[in-house]
Amino acid sequence: MDIKTIELKKTILEDNDKDAELLRAQLKGTKTFYVNVMSSPGSGKTTTLVSTIRALQEPANAQRPLKIGVMEADIDSDVDARTIAAQTDAASVQLHTGGMCHLDAEMSRQGLREIGHEDLDLVFLENVGNLVCPAEFDTGAHMKAVILSVPEGDDKPLKYPLMFDEADVVLVTKIDAMEAFDFAPETFRENLAGVNPDAPVFFLSGATGEGVAEWAAWLRGQIEKFLV
Repeated sequence: MDIKTIELKKTILEDNDKDAELLRAQLKGTKTFYVNVMSSPGSGKTTTLVSTIRALQEPANAQRPLKIGVMEADIDSDVDARTIAAQTDAASVQLHTGGMCHLDAEMSRQGLREIGHEDLDLVFLENVGNLVCPAEFDTGAHMKAVILSVPEGDDKPLKYPLMFDEADVVLVTKIDAMEAFDFAPETFRENLAGVNPDAPVFFLSGATGEGVAEWAAWLRGQIEKFLV
């Protein structure tokens, strides 16, 4: 008797990819730019989002003020959503994944519906903190931003190649601690180029603000191109 074998992971990913494409088209219709932010726990995602939102909304940079929302994804707690609400003017919502280590397109759709994306120019998703499974699932985002903190080391593109291969942009955070850790920027660039030579890299410090304005200006440029 022949036994039919179903590759569940492949089927799940293919179905999710279709949902993600539909979601991107819907967001294009409402002119909502969606950014999926991924990293390890403790890399500074929330801090980076706070400084980025503030930079985007500064009068000197905001020729047209952007309406921004943040979806905070986590297994539990609402700490990050409360931080965004307390420290910025962005709309925020907490997404609980029920133990799952990533978000997919349908979860994104639910969160976007709750945050009211139709009235927003830009929505950030702070994905669940890890460098493995979030890279496998398309959330329907227009941009994937990967954050790596200096304490994690400059070899991470070699250890987690899929995550860095998927990145549209890479942010290296906590550069004010560079001297305390064995992190070489040029070595990191070489390691990243081995898996993704086209991804732009921005070096940032949440403590000093270094690099934030440059990153925010670049992001604003990408948003303006999308909104045209």
